[in-house]
Amino acid sequence: MPTMLAVTAREWGAPEVLTPIEIERPEPGLTEILVRVHAAGVNPVDWKTRASGAFIAWGEVPIVGWDVSGTVEAVGPGVTLFEPGDEVFGMPAFPRQAGAYAEFVVAPSRQFTRKPGNISHIEAAALPLAGLTAWQALIDTADLRAGQRVLIHAAAGGVGHFAVQIAKARGAYVIGTARADNHEFLREIGADEVIDYTAVDFGAVLREIDIVLDNVGGDYGDRSLPVLRRGGHLVTLPGADGMPDAAEADARGIRISWPIVEPDSAGLAAIAELVAAGKLRAEIDRVLPLTDAAKAHAYGETGRTRGKIVLQVAEPGV
Repeated sequence: MPTMLAVTAREWGAPEVLTPIEIERPEPGLTEILVRVHAAGVNPVDWKTRASGAFIAWGEVPIVGWDVSGTVEAVGPGVTLFEPGDEVFGMPAFPRQAGAYAEFVVAPSRQFTRKPGNISHIEAAALPLAGLTAWQALIDTADLRAGQRVLIHAAAGGVGHFAVQIAKARGAYVIGTARADNHEFLREIGADEVIDYTAVDFGAVLREIDIVLDNVGGDYGDRSLPVLRRGGHLVTLPGADGMPDAAEADARGIRISWPIVEPDSAGLAAIAELVAAGKLRAEIDRVLPLTDAAKAHAYGETGRTRGKIVLQVAEPGV
């Protein structure tokens, strides 16, 4: 049987547990496609699950990662959307194991969409999980409308910088919190206002916000309640770590949501349309080879990234 290179967590713990191994290459089953991976995105959920193994239904060999961009190598019975040679990207299987840190990935065809022709596989691999998180939070959950005022915490991060662009493309007035050295970048991608959270208390300067997207957690949920208008919406991505006081939110007439990102070909297609139209781009902080996955995780855990980290799996042109 043919084999492939993959990165596994030999145990749960520090980045050094990530180990390159040779394993059997998967084959596509009914409605599945086999994708030759060109690049794999790195996300906070990757290193959080690597540290503990929690919340994920792992396969027999735990292979990390969900963001994939690559070329269809083979299709299983029943697949009509793609054929070998098509360039695709996606976030298959989440929260189950997808195994993106590998030379090949097999998954249902409808958990992928076609890669926009105006970007590279490196850029496309940065899009799925963070882009879908932002899309599902703002569009599907908060029903963002043109003219609304949106506050995005950690606006220069992976999810945050996509949320800024998606909100702007929808015609919102966008405010972001970020360190001062990211302010120019955020204005370039569409932020109307940027607040340096290290120097200014956003709660002291903002009011009548329609939607708050909290990418931080901790006390940011409680601190965000006073800035929302009555009837406003707080969308918290950290979940239990960022849930504000429910009684206070209810008294203020504020809705609280905690979405968990799901595979979504329609959402991916909408993101791809924005990319093709030049309204959305991935900021790439760093590109490392697949075998340096441990270094990628260690860097990501510093919390100092702007945009996304990507692992290059195949050489350009392969």
